[in-house]
Amino acid sequence: MTDLSALKYTAEHEWIALDGDVATVGITDFAADKLGDVVFVDLPAAASSVSAGQVCGEIESTKSVGELYAPLTGEVVEINDAVVDDPSLVNSDPFGDGWLVKLRVDVSALGELLDRDAYVELTGA
Repeated sequence: MTDLSALKYTAEHEWIALDGDVATVGITDFAADKLGDVVFVDLPAAASSVSAGQVCGEIESTKSVGELYAPLTGEVVEINDAVVDDPSLVNSDPFGDGWLVKLRVDVSALGELLDRDAYVELTGA
């Protein structure tokens, strides 16, 4: 089980786990629940650049289409092909096998993200 208090969060309901200068990014269980059953995930290409706050992908569910925002500026070093092949992983394991992308980032930008307590306050969860 992932230690949710060790993660960083965005107001767009994404979580970030940092390992050195590589940030693993996914959407929270709160977002996955609000989306409903995820049926399609469109992720940025590996080796592409993303900018914080900008749309970099899309998540479609049986209820709606949601945009995926880059939580940090960086280079995409890996995408989760398993989620592209089986989007339901976003619902069944959002903090584990349902991760979306890995970005090489400037770790100094992490200070702008939310901690667990601030995210829980934001969502009222």
